[in-house]
Amino acid sequence: MFYLTELGNRLKEAREAKGFTLDDLQELTKIQKRYLVGIEEGNYSMMPGKFYVRAFIKQYCEAVGLEPEDIFEEFKSDVPSVYSEELPEQLSRVQTRKTIPAKDSKFVEMLPKILGVIVVIGVAILIWILVSNSMSNSDSNDKKSDKPSEAVGYNESNEFNEKEEKADKKQEEEKTDTADKKDDEDKAAEKEEDSEQELSVVSSSGKNSTYELKGSDTFKLKVTSKGSPWVGITNGEGKLLFQGTIKDKDSQEIDFTDEKEAVINVGRANETEIFVNDEKLKYTISPNDMTTQLVTIQFTKAE
Repeated sequence: MFYLTELGNRLKEAREAKGFTLDDLQELTKIQKRYLVGIEEGNYSMMPGKFYVRAFIKQYCEAVGLEPEDIFEEFKSDVPSVYSEELPEQLSRVQTRKTIPAKDSKFVEMLPKILGVIVVIGVAILIWILVSNSMSNSDSNDKKSDKPSEAVGYNESNEFNEKEEKADKKQEEEKTDTADKKDDEDKAAEKEEDSEQELSVVSSSGKNSTYELKGSDTFKLKVTSKGSPWVGITNGEGKLLFQGTIKDKDSQEIDFTDEKEAVINVGRANETEIFVNDEKLKYTISPNDMTTQLVTIQFTKAE
């Protein structure tokens, strides 16, 4: 009958602290339960060998959260030492070199010769193809030189056809360009007739000026900077649509087509240009005389 050694007691306490039974530990470590019992009781004689004793203790420690090297150091008098000659027989009998079968060895010896023959045959075939192509091209050139008049006639006919095709193509392109140009002119004329907008001054007093936009079905406002003016833009209901400084050469565009009025509050009129549908608005008050201006544009959409 065996009793728990100090090492076995230490391991058992760690196992129970983890809440593991011996069956649980067997499942975790894949070590047979009887060997686990032997480790706890210090019965190492039942083990296959000293190597397995240390290996099983190491796995046991890792499973219950103990550091194997620390345990080996602390209980070195209880754990048997292992030398290389004591390794399991199956581990020492490792075949360190695989021999090549005799048939395979002969094939390997013959492989360079086989490859050499294949290369020589490939080179011969390539030379034969090159010579055949060269002779074929030579015969073809001789046949062409026998009929110079036919070749000249063919070339002349080709040149004539090409010139004729180019002339026809150029004529068609000119007709197309003329027709497209006329269409563009007609569309531009129709657009100018249909959308002749009228931007007129209604009133002007102090820094306030009011304009009226008629004859257009769109109202697109663009405020362009020639410096760094402060600009505020609202609609007729006082809703703020833009407020801030516009950097030099930048612009702010807002579509007022669905609005009845646009109000532009300009901090530096001399650095600000206002465009209504690409038509530049002329200040009623000189921007140099009055830099701060409030411009109101009333929009009546064309029917």
